[in-house]
Amino acid sequence: MKDIKIAVIGLGYVGLPLARLFSTKFPTIGYDINQERINRLMQGKDDTLEVDDALLKDAIDKHNFICTTDLDKIRECNFYVVTVPTPVDRHNNPDLTPLYKASETVGKVISKGDIVVYESTVYPGVTEEECLPVVERVSGLKFNQDFFAGYSPERINPGDKEHTVEKIRKVTSGSTPEIATIVDDTYNSVLINGTHKASSIRVAEASKIIENSQRDVNIAFMNELAKIFNAMGIDTNDAIEAAGSKWNFIKLKPGLVGGHCISVDPYYLIQKAQVYGVLPRIMSDARRLNDNMGEYVANRVIKLMNLKGVVVKDAKILILGITFKENCPDIRNTKVVDIVHTLEPYTKNITIYDPWANQKEVKHEYKVEITNTLPKEEYDTIILAVAHNEFLELDLNSLRKENGVLYDVKNILPKEIVDGRL
Repeated sequence: MKDIKIAVIGLGYVGLPLARLFSTKFPTIGYDINQERINRLMQGKDDTLEVDDALLKDAIDKHNFICTTDLDKIRECNFYVVTVPTPVDRHNNPDLTPLYKASETVGKVISKGDIVVYESTVYPGVTEEECLPVVERVSGLKFNQDFFAGYSPERINPGDKEHTVEKIRKVTSGSTPEIATIVDDTYNSVLINGTHKASSIRVAEASKIIENSQRDVNIAFMNELAKIFNAMGIDTNDAIEAAGSKWNFIKLKPGLVGGHCISVDPYYLIQKAQVYGVLPRIMSDARRLNDNMGEYVANRVIKLMNLKGVVVKDAKILILGITFKENCPDIRNTKVVDIVHTLEPYTKNITIYDPWANQKEVKHEYKVEITNTLPKEEYDTIILAVAHNEFLELDLNSLRKENGVLYDVKNILPKEIVDGRL
């Protein structure tokens, strides 16, 4: 396939870094339905902080990369990459609506001989059984005859400035051996560490689900250990450090599991497994355990307050952090909100300080007020929920009252100054 011109559909945490990278080798257009997002990007500003503003501006200034909401501008492309979210609904069932809509978008512009590659995380079979029939219906073209497809699961880690998109080894696949080679070569041309060409699209889809489900299960085990050792009066972190002295022990820590991947992706495989008559008990139990950790942390804090004689009713509580992970503005599926909601029946005097999060987004998504500036007050209880670098520079003892409680969810504070940690 000669003279590749790429369109990346969906310019969030995954799509924008990929589109910017592709633009270093190919004419690339980023497409998104959010006009405000497009306006900011064309000004050289990425509010997700995944692409450095200087890099973004350089790509735009060289005229090899533009961002648009205009469908006609991607009509001349021949290599479409779909990077839209794959969320779950309130019952934790997969919601393929963004994928269906993106597939309709592709169907409106795709031409004979073109390729569409999906990056969104899905259960095996979604690309060929759900997405491509939509492209066929809208375009009037025949899959694997008039147009072709591939799948290359995203591996973006929000906020990670070490494992950036160009350094990540990518899995690729195609709907025919020839197309698999074209897809693989296209990605390989911009990646430092190359690719792994999977034997089929379904295998590539399965690989992504395995990645995140494995991490979910491993963290759930550590969370279960934390519950056990907390009940026994044993410091979980100390126990893990001791066990970590063995050469083949895998050192992980307990914690809140949120975000767009680990807390969501396993549900896709869990649901699909049951269609095939398999009940994935370990994955289901891991999801249930990790989903309840925010409530567990809040109840632990309440217990500590009672033990120290701090009156829980109307107590002044400071929560440090609302994003799902440190040093990034991503609030998707944050479990810190579960801590807040568990404490709210006892007190409304809860201050949430996060210098990274967008106040309007948090309010819209969770109906919770936050501040980007730390109020200079004293608090009955402080909960360090997210390990932002800014929090490590705070004098937390000066912020809590004499008998106040300091709880460390992230296990990053000196042991001697905290009253409890996960």
